[in-house]
Amino acid sequence: MKHRLALAAALLAIVIAASGQTGKVEHSVYVPIDPQVVQDQDEMTWDDYRPIPGKNWADPALKPERGFRMALVAVDFSDQPFVMTLPKGSDLFGNPQIDPVDRSEIPQFYADFWLRPSAVNYGQTINGYWMEQSRGKFGITQLEAFGPYRMPKPLWAYGLSEWGQNSATPDGSKVNYRMERDIDSLWRADKGDIKGNYDAILRVYAGYDETGVWQEFGEMKFNSRDEIPAEWGNPNPDMPRWAPTRYVEWTSWKAGQMQWGLSSIRQGENSGTITHELGHFAFRTGDNNNNPYIKPYRRAGSGPWDMMDRGSFNGPGGPHMRWVVPPIAGAAMPAGLMLRNRLVNGFITEHDIITVSREGLASLAPVIARITARAVQPLPGEYAGMMVRLDGAEPHDRTPVTDPATDPLSPGKPRFNYYSLEVVQRIGYDSFCPDNGVLMAMNTDGEGSNGGPNGFNCFNWVIDAHPEDINMVDYVKPDGEKVMRTVADYRQLNDALFHAGLNSGSEFEYVDTHNRLHFYIIDIHRNEQEILSYTVGVRSLDSDVVREPVTVSAGKAAQKIAGEGIVEFGVSGDDLCRLYAVVTGDGWEVKLFNEIVAPGDGKTVKVPVYVRAKQGCSKKAEITFSAVSESDSKYRSAASIKVKLQ
Repeated sequence: MKHRLALAAALLAIVIAASGQTGKVEHSVYVPIDPQVVQDQDEMTWDDYRPIPGKNWADPALKPERGFRMALVAVDFSDQPFVMTLPKGSDLFGNPQIDPVDRSEIPQFYADFWLRPSAVNYGQTINGYWMEQSRGKFGITQLEAFGPYRMPKPLWAYGLSEWGQNSATPDGSKVNYRMERDIDSLWRADKGDIKGNYDAILRVYAGYDETGVWQEFGEMKFNSRDEIPAEWGNPNPDMPRWAPTRYVEWTSWKAGQMQWGLSSIRQGENSGTITHELGHFAFRTGDNNNNPYIKPYRRAGSGPWDMMDRGSFNGPGGPHMRWVVPPIAGAAMPAGLMLRNRLVNGFITEHDIITVSREGLASLAPVIARITARAVQPLPGEYAGMMVRLDGAEPHDRTPVTDPATDPLSPGKPRFNYYSLEVVQRIGYDSFCPDNGVLMAMNTDGEGSNGGPNGFNCFNWVIDAHPEDINMVDYVKPDGEKVMRTVADYRQLNDALFHAGLNSGSEFEYVDTHNRLHFYIIDIHRNEQEILSYTVGVRSLDSDVVREPVTVSAGKAAQKIAGEGIVEFGVSGDDLCRLYAVVTGDGWEVKLFNEIVAPGDGKTVKVPVYVRAKQGCSKKAEITFSAVSESDSKYRSAASIKVKLQ
């Protein structure tokens, strides 16, 4: 809690500046030490990007420990030219966003877009993402361009082969073609069988990934499928102008004819999810996402906080901007990987984290650690995260069974192996996460379904500090009707992070009575480069072991207060304690900035207490401050300060 007074003054200046006030405001000194500030994805722009201090992971001169060689093969169709060859803003979807390039240059354009930092891609590349997440262990070292090639069938012959869309073909034929086979045949005929020279093939096809256009150019653009105009409909005027799609009953035919990107790394020109597909391909990691559009609704697993869930949609403008070509909005800046996935991928090891056994903790004092923001290497003496293993007698996860059919917030069958705590700071690729703070989750060692109706593969289950409905509009229909975000929308987890201190707008502790664990967000810190870290703690509800009883001292015996101010107390010792402050005297009030403290061996922490004298109060009062051990309440210490109205 060091420098709390300076922080309070700084926050006061910010509050006054933001409000345009020049005089005192009520409770001006009392500001939270770690306010939750959630920024919605729809409101983000490239100005929200904050580079990692002193490190540019996208620099092609940096060589990864494990290089990954890719070929990029670009193809177009008789009925769909490359969007990037068209005049700026001229196609039906409003693309491209920049001046066009010649068809012959398309393969190299996209190879450069994905691999080489430039003004076009705002300096962000798929190599930069993986280098940042792995701290240089894994990167894309080669992306060789091939093509362009003209496909033997029209686009719809491939795009209408999925999600029950066969009924929407212009000629009534039943199509069942995978695009990859024809792409590879064209490439092989031109260059020979060189596929084995690469670790993966990125197949870029002219047009759009249906995942980025089905909603925006379907139910968001048209009130009903009967209102779709001819230019958005089937080229056969005798056919309906709509097509079935993956999540809902219909979209416009123009959107529905597109292919859905796959983990074979088959991507349209609007796709920003190549990093996500590489997660599947290079590391065999599955999806962690739900179906947010089908009832009964099921809450997302990790939402905006992990790239293998809908965090792959993070980027300027939010998820409804994933139709942009080239892909510089929507999914252009995917979230980092959560602790579990970084461990599985080998990007961090168990030496980088502090691991706690639940069974061992039952006979130990609370475990305290400092955790550094996940976008950077742990600072000296700090960790990349905390893991609390749910070990002991079966069942390991003792969470009561809940029914996902009636409870949309149910995590499904109890099957988790450990808790994780990590710190998210909005820098680097986490710049487009919605908040800074502590991310808490339950995790599985392996992968598998969470069971129940609409179950999904779930290995990260974020603990939501705000499980209530976020109550925000998803989109507005053309007729003005507001469509709210469902409880299954991944953005329900935008406010999920935990924060230190009181009155932050979030929570600073979490109790799992069934698994006998109590978690604490104890304090917040920033170093000289503004890198964020938190002191966190965990204790067993079955342990009464105290580290070392603390002693409370008063900084001054007496103090004068002019209306409002701060008095300081010292807490010495090595225990996790809950703090209390009371005042005796008419018309006086006191408030704590933080309710938890853990000084550490040999340290004294200065704890500020806010005091305010109301109109007509008594001339004198006394503030009593006490610290009580969280493990055993008989260990407590207190001190007092007399205050006098100045």
